[in-house]
Amino acid sequence: MLTDRINTLSESITIAISTLAQELKAEGKDILSFSAGEPDFDTPQVIKDAAIEAINAGFTKYTAVDGIPALKTAIANKLKRDNNLTYAPNQIIANNGAKHSLFNLFAATIQKGDEVIIPAPYWVTYPELVLYCGGTVVEIHTNDASAFKITPQQLKDALTPKTKMLVLTSPSNPTGSVYSKAELTELGKVLEGTDVIVASDEMYEKLLYEGEFTSAAAVSEDMYKRTVTINGLSKSVAMTGWRFGYMAAHNTELIQATKKLQSQSTSNINSITQKAAIVGLNGAADADIEAMRIAFKARRDEAVELINAIDGLSVYKPDGAFYLFVNIKEVSNDSMEFCKELLSKKGVAVVPGVGFGSEGYFRFSFATDIESIRAGIKRIEEFVKELKN
Repeated sequence: MLTDRINTLSESITIAISTLAQELKAEGKDILSFSAGEPDFDTPQVIKDAAIEAINAGFTKYTAVDGIPALKTAIANKLKRDNNLTYAPNQIIANNGAKHSLFNLFAATIQKGDEVIIPAPYWVTYPELVLYCGGTVVEIHTNDASAFKITPQQLKDALTPKTKMLVLTSPSNPTGSVYSKAELTELGKVLEGTDVIVASDEMYEKLLYEGEFTSAAAVSEDMYKRTVTINGLSKSVAMTGWRFGYMAAHNTELIQATKKLQSQSTSNINSITQKAAIVGLNGAADADIEAMRIAFKARRDEAVELINAIDGLSVYKPDGAFYLFVNIKEVSNDSMEFCKELLSKKGVAVVPGVGFGSEGYFRFSFATDIESIRAGIKRIEEFVKELKN
């Protein structure tokens, strides 16, 4: 009954763990969940006000498939202001979240025989979408010692005549690692002379705690021409449920192809979200973003200190995003079993590293209140002590 293509897909492990945690909590069990990739802050009031105004004004009809002109102008202005990237309206498209951006991009460019290089650990959706589109996933494995970042030599070794795309994520989900301008420049040099597309997922751009953010497309003219920049407001402005993402690329043919696909699937994104997103892009919520960033940084600092104090665990201190990718190799070589037992015995939900392509770790989201973080890590410490005894 079902196609082979749909049967290649697995359910998102992060959503599955979060859903299970919610179900257990609804049953009255004492559950502390650190599995969801979602800020615990509310959407800024200035953005909600813009949405309410749009509703009251009756802005509830179909719009252009790729977004209303004012929204695309706001995206272009943001990319120029924050990232020193110049795009025309026909080089930009608004999507139903960055996951939708990626789906459209992969569907428009990847086919059977194409290889897509994905550094591991990776966001769980990347390989699933590649496989769904008939492509072949080529993983480049990283670890704590390399700050979970690939090297130019690793990239060079992974390239073949079949390589169609490289997926880069900075700041990273699940590790929080961030590529510097120099590192991106060197990776770009490896790609010179090839036709490889770079899909640069920059969703966590505003949640940076050390150094400066550099967009992959901004490091050279060559990288600008080959890179598709993917971003949105879900994480930085706490708009996960609003479903707003976007793509920008020098290659207008590519953007127009995704527009054609979108016209036959979802059509335009939510009209109210478009009006609200303009406010988020134009800087009206910058003070709210900074308040969230400061709070996340304080949580990161304390959580890293507490976890590294647990005998048998260690964690790389991330430069961005709101995740810790915790090394459990001293106590377990089965992250799925570790996480199941942790949830069952201690009521703590985290996501096994195997789901991100890296066994021997779990992902811990610190996008929740500091009291819960302290209590959760205390339970993790108790669980690890029991494992070691």
